[in-house]
Amino acid sequence: MEKKSEASFAKYKEFIQRYISVNILEWKIFTSKLSIKKFKKNETILYQGDVCKELYFINSGLVRAYILDESGKDFTWTIYFNDQNSHVTNLFVVDYQSFVEQKPATIYIEALEDTELVCVSFKDVQFLYKNFKKWERFGRMMSEAAYSYLHKQTIERQCKSADERFLVFVQESPHLLEKVPQYHIATLLGITPQHLSRLKKRINIS
Repeated sequence: MEKKSEASFAKYKEFIQRYISVNILEWKIFTSKLSIKKFKKNETILYQGDVCKELYFINSGLVRAYILDESGKDFTWTIYFNDQNSHVTNLFVVDYQSFVEQKPATIYIEALEDTELVCVSFKDVQFLYKNFKKWERFGRMMSEAAYSYLHKQTIERQCKSADERFLVFVQESPHLLEKVPQYHIATLLGITPQHLSRLKKRINIS
């Protein structure tokens, strides 16, 4: 665990202030519950079967959540990153069901490159919710935004063609095409790597 400093939480603070305003005391109390963790490329952050005891905000790096089927084949659930294209679901690294219910995780989470995360424990999240209406409101806003986005994503996966899903991916996060292995992108989109390669050639992406 890394030593924390105010600078370590600058991105988190900027994000939070898009939704709520916090005074000096509120921010001091909040940051007293935070810590910094760093993970090396290919290091596992959460194993399937373990309880997700911390909520992570991604400061830097690239993280993938994935599921293993019975044959051992993995399917990418989502990619986490922090830049101008990020949505709430890209910023918070978590197995949400495991975290909320404190039950074994159903997904694996791994670092695709060296990554820095801001961490808060389940216990401390509950403390903030119980004692500060403002933090409870922020948590509710994040949950609502994440649900809304995942609802949209689920419908798109069911109703849009592979070509349409790929075009949405390119529009929303084009930089991931260069940073994430093609196989992971393919399983995220629900297509084969060969199909992904053909789609990239069709719109002249090398």
